[in-house]
Parts: sequence; structure tokens; C-alpha cells
Amino acid sequence: MFKEKLSLIPHLPGSYQMKNKDGVIIYVGKAKDLHNRVKSYFMGTHNGKTEKLVSEINDFEYIVTSSELEAFILELNLIKKYDPKYNILLKDDKSYPYIEFITKPYPMLKISRYLKIKKTDGKHLFGPYQNAYAARRIVKLLNRLYPLKKCNGIKKELCLYYHIHECLGYCVNKPNNEEINKMNEEIISFLKGNEKLIKNKIMDSITKYSELLNYEAALELKQELSYIEVILEKQKIEISDLLNRDIINYYFDNGYISIQIFFLRNGKMIGSYNDIVPVVTDYIDEVETYIAKFYVKHEIPKEILVDNSLNINLLKEILNTNLIVPKRGNKKKLLDLAKENAKINFKNNFELIKKDEKRTIVANDALKNILKMDKLDRIEVFDNSNLFGTFSVSGMVVFKNGLPSKKDYRKYKIVIDKNDDYHMMKEVIYRRYYRLLMENETMPDLILVDGGINQIHAAKDVINDLNLKIRICGLLKNKDHKTNELMDENGNIISIEKTSDVFHYLTRMQDEVHRYTINYHRTIRSKGSITSILDEIPGIGKTRKKELIKKYGNIKNLKNISVEELSTIIPVNVAKNLHKFLNG
Repeated sequence: MFKEKLSLIPHLPGSYQMKNKDGVIIYVGKAKDLHNRVKSYFMGTHNGKTEKLVSEINDFEYIVTSSELEAFILELNLIKKYDPKYNILLKDDKSYPYIEFITKPYPMLKISRYLKIKKTDGKHLFGPYQNAYAARRIVKLLNRLYPLKKCNGIKKELCLYYHIHECLGYCVNKPNNEEINKMNEEIISFLKGNEKLIKNKIMDSITKYSELLNYEAALELKQELSYIEVILEKQKIEISDLLNRDIINYYFDNGYISIQIFFLRNGKMIGSYNDIVPVVTDYIDEVETYIAKFYVKHEIPKEILVDNSLNINLLKEILNTNLIVPKRGNKKKLLDLAKENAKINFKNNFELIKKDEKRTIVANDALKNILKMDKLDRIEVFDNSNLFGTFSVSGMVVFKNGLPSKKDYRKYKIVIDKNDDYHMMKEVIYRRYYRLLMENETMPDLILVDGGINQIHAAKDVINDLNLKIRICGLLKNKDHKTNELMDENGNIISIEKTSDVFHYLTRMQDEVHRYTINYHRTIRSKGSITSILDEIPGIGKTRKKELIKKYGNIKNLKNISVEELSTIIPVNVAKNLHKFLNG
């Protein structure tokens, strides 16, 4: 198929991009030798993710670079730009929390995510903390032991913290610089690992509270002391220096890489990170790319210990830090321990991962086959929510390759003045896909509407008017409001075994869009004023509305009133409708 095109690829470094039949980039890779790497996809047999990738490749492109480093940087940029479906994704969209100590203009502590931190003079970063609760507890304790600034901004008045001696009144007073410097040194010393200083300070405070007969406060501090001792005991590790370093190793088996990262800060183990990801190319390349992507979201330490199978010089250039391959001693033991943990994590979780793939990726492929579709990478699911025609909304959730993509979810306030699902569905479908057309964004392969033939026809009419070719189906529910059947565009029921992974997959999508839409509807409702809500309830005119507002004042009060009490002001049937609306 690509024989002639493959023969023209040079034996040079660069990045290559695999495309499907729609011209969408589905994989980006790098290679020291483009010719050999790209050719390897179309020779011999493959299994797992590689086999699936190759089955979807319809074309490829490549960009030659002057070095392997440039190829690596280009690969990372293209992955970020195109978000290809077969490139490995880090399991967390968030970075780990850090303790941020700000010394200027006023000393204060807070929990921050690395991506949000702007590095400026007067900021010190400690972490990452795998346990966010532990980080918050340490910040809370230090705020209690030291008179740090607790509030944001300058309030120009002394607050409660000043009066209970937990703040120096920075908003009004000019604190003693010597006192501030001493406090800053102690806090930084503790966060770097000098636990003895804080232990002594806690003991002093416990003694002081006990002498004042404030046993409750003394007990709270004693519990904090016990907690710190447990945390510090867990962190002990045999590294003599106090350098910040990460230890990275991996285990490869059965088409998957298990990655293990240890975080050592000031000679103490403060956390770890592990992940298991499928590979579609050379697994060493995948590990190197994974490491580079990981440090986009995390602070890069002074030193990283890695296995000698990786391209150390390449990673050094990318990360701009010191990478070491230890040969012996405690560092080598730690690297081996990271590999052992990666292996254990793989053995313990591999079956769970395969089971999860069965209910997501495999189920998505099975649905594609049932619907006789060539491609099913993206599904967009719609639901409407309204009550008495008030605050009508629609929600849309997106599933990519069997998994929810929450960053792509969308909410819609319905603007048409018609209380029926047909016109609501027409409006939201038009707004969604007219915008995608105008912005030249990716279209879904399948639209699922939460409803029967009327909602399907509404969506189909709009899609046809926009001259789009997108498959549309409806999810029907039974009398118990549970997912029951799948209907095609012609009103035919598509038979799916109710115990199958595909049926459970459809149920998850329908439940997710319903949850998302209902939560949005509740939010809109809760923000509505009592006047606007009463205006929408049939049977409540100016006089009755005035009486209800005069007696109850706001939605919160009105929500807690029984039907019986409401019926003393308004008719029983109207009271029931109002009560039902307010309480969902």
C-alpha cells in the first residue's frame, strides 16, 4: 500500500504522524532513523495497540530534523497540538499539590498546584505531596504555630487572627523584620526536613495550653504531633545528602509499560507516582516521551535517577537538569526498588486494566460493529431538562474511544419559548454543530439523543439542513427510567443483549448525560429569584405571589414549607406543583 512512499523516507532523525482515512492524526512519534521506524509498522505482525493503530493508518507524513533532540521536541509539540488518540496520556490531568511559602511582601503559606505557580522572588516551593490531605494539614499546623498572614489582600483592619495571636496584623502594623526573618528561617528549615524544631515548638505550646487549663487545645496539638511523627517515620530513607531528586524506573510486559517515580525531597521520601500505559512503538521511546510530558506538569528536581536503557543525554537536554545512572550504593538500591515497585504495580493491576478496557475501548469497538460504522472515535450525547417550562436546559457529554472527555462537556440554556423536547433538541443540535462548522472543529462520529423517534427526527432535520453526515441514534428508557433500547434514525430497535458490555456502555453514557444536565438545571434553578420562579408556576398570579413573598421572603425558606402550609395561601394542586418544582 505504501511501498513507494516508504522507500522515499530518508535515514534521518525526525517526527512522523500517522493519519486515518479522514486525515486526522492518530499517532505522533519520533525516530533516530525515520526510514526504519516508519517501515517497521508495515512489516511483520503486531499485536495489542500497535495492531489496532496499524489497522487505522490510511496515510502518514514525516518531518526531518537536524538532530534527535529536535525530533523529540517536535514530537512533544505535535502531541500537544493534535492530542492523537494513540499517544500515551498521563492518568492525571492535575499536578500534585505543593506547599508554597511566600515571604514577600508578607509571610504566608498555601497549597498550590505547580502549573498555577508563577516563580518570583520570595516564593519557596516544597513538594510534590502525593497526599493532599497531609499537605493541607501541615499548612494548617504551621499557620497555627506561627503568626503568618492568613487573609488575601489588605483589609486595613485587624481581624480575629490578630486578637488570638495567630497573625501579626500585617494589614495595619509594621512587623519587626528580625522577628519575621527568624520565623521564615524556622518554617523553611522544617519544610526542608528539620522536624525537631517544630516538634519542640509543639511541645512548648502543649505545655502552655496545659498550664492555662486549655486541655482541648493541648490535645489537638498532641494529635498533630503524633501525626507528624507518623508521616516523618514513613519518609525515612537512606540518602545522606539533602538534595531534591526523583527516581524513575519502569517495567515492560505484554505491550504495557508500568512507570514508577519516587519523590525525594531533602533526603526524605515524600511521595510516589505510578502509571500503566499501553505502547504502540518502541517502548524505550515511549518511556522517554512519558518522562518529558510528566515534567510539563511537575517541578523538575535538581537530580533524576534513571535506568541506563534510556537516552540520558537526550533527556538532559529536554529537562535541563542532572540525570544520573547509578552503578552502586544506595542510589542504585533506590533505582532497583523503583523497578520492583513498577513490576509489582503491573502484576497487581494488569487484570483490572484489561477488564476496564473491555468495558470501555472494547465495548466502543463492539458498538461500532453493531452500527456497521467504519469509525467510532467520538460520541456526543444530548439530554434536555425542564419543569413547567421553567429554566429549560440541555446538556452534552462526550465520550472518546470509550471514555468520558469531561473537558468537552457543554451546557446550553434553551432560548426558544416552546416547552417541548422536539424544539429544544432542534435548538441545541443547531447551536452545537453550526458552531463546529464555523470554527472548523472536529465532528462526532455518532450523536446519541436521550429519547425516541421525535428527538431523533429533530436532530436529523438539523444535521441534514447543515449538510452534515453524522450517524444519529436514540436511547430509550423503560417505565423505571432505566436504559432499555437503542433506536436508529429510521425508528428501528437495534437489538443489544442487556447483559453485554455494549449495553452497560450505553447505560453509562445515558446516566452521565442525565446527571450532568440535571445538575446544571438545579444550579440554574437555585440561582433564580423567588419572583421569577413564582412567575413560572401555573396558578400563581400577582396577589398570591405577593402573599408568598411577604410571608416567606426567599427561595430557601419557601423550599422548606410543606404542601399543607402552602395550601393555606394557594390552592392544593398549585401548592403541590410549587413544592415539587422547588424540591426537584
